[in-house]
Amino acid sequence: MDTKAACRVLGVDTSLRSTGIGVVEAEGSALRVLDFGRIVNAPKLPLSRCLESLQSGVGDVIAKYSPHSVAIEGVFFCKNVRTAVTLGEARGVVIAAAARAGLSVFEYAPRRVKQAMTSNGAAGKEQVRRMVMTLLHMTSEPQEDASDALAIALCHLNNFRRIAAIRPEPI
Repeated sequence: MDTKAACRVLGVDTSLRSTGIGVVEAEGSALRVLDFGRIVNAPKLPLSRCLESLQSGVGDVIAKYSPHSVAIEGVFFCKNVRTAVTLGEARGVVIAAAARAGLSVFEYAPRRVKQAMTSNGAAGKEQVRRMVMTLLHMTSEPQEDASDALAIALCHLNNFRRIAAIRPEPI
């Protein structure tokens, strides 16, 4: 990837009920947020409908913004097996939507995203949100899930800028 050419990344903070979405474009050293928000599913919506809504929503964002790649947060430790399985299903739908569009998907551990944003892998969500807003020159505060998605996209862009010769392998 040419580090000077425009690069557009879709960051996704996957969840069954409130998935964060953030589209960031980098051209040279300039960063620009194109869109951010959430794909929200009602608490009583059946699992199958939530997954369909998530797949459709991610597919719509991909179709609208034509990102070059998708970045998602890696799986973290879950004490509850059912929660882990549900999160895995939601992540699978996001990965499949990206694959259907021919996009590579890259995964970043939560600590790595925090480290990329704040130089502290144990940073709090508010600290990460403030840095996202600063880097993207945002005047309105994004909701937590959207802020996390933007941070994931920025982490991916930062990774490609700093290590242009050594790229992570897509999942």
